[in-house]
Amino acid sequence: MGIELVEQHRIAERVDLLVSLGGDGTMLRTLRLAYHHQVPVLGVNLGKFGFLAEIDVPDLDNALCSIAEGRFEVESRMAVQAVVGDNARIAFNDIALIRIPGGGQAAVGLVVDGQPFVRYVGDAVVVATPTGSTAYSFSAGGPIVSPKAEGLLVVPVAPHSAFNRALMLACSESLTLELLPSSGSLALEVDGELIRTLEPGQWVDVVADVAAGSVVRLGNTTFYQRAQRKLRLSDAAELA
Repeated sequence: MGIELVEQHRIAERVDLLVSLGGDGTMLRTLRLAYHHQVPVLGVNLGKFGFLAEIDVPDLDNALCSIAEGRFEVESRMAVQAVVGDNARIAFNDIALIRIPGGGQAAVGLVVDGQPFVRYVGDAVVVATPTGSTAYSFSAGGPIVSPKAEGLLVVPVAPHSAFNRALMLACSESLTLELLPSSGSLALEVDGELIRTLEPGQWVDVVADVAAGSVVRLGNTTFYQRAQRKLRLSDAAELA
């Protein structure tokens, strides 16, 4: 039997399961490959952190046997689209508007359901999914959000404006990020990938996609057990 080469964007059309071998970045890229096709993704951790992965390499054989026998669950994951003009990019963790060193501050206005709501001034503004709440958003002081929740988490990074709190918006609410006249040029990142540079006066429409992807869960651990282990959280007994 010969080997058939398949273009990357068509892989998900021809399979029932995608296996991601790597770290969280690989898992995010695999979820984007599966986007639109509802193909579940099994994450196998080869990296140091691997927060999104379900298993480690020694567990792979047993995991594949369990999947073949139907002993697994599929957990839905929402995503967020960053829309600039006619171009849209999907993110399963977050999108971010980030100041360029030496180029001035990030001054961003939030427009919710067509109404200007608040302005952030700082190093960056991050819009995260519940999945991405443990990534850039978490490092900026945002809360941990269950992946079963639905909503958009907006977190300012190193804010020095009058309002410096995070926001949680419903998926049904429209959100636009507007670069204010006082802003410097900002980098638009999608799941950590630099997409383009934006100038004052431009804006990004943010659109939630509730059922954008799915991951395989084998029932060995819960989200909170993984969060406790990966984030090295301590309970009251350990603190005592």
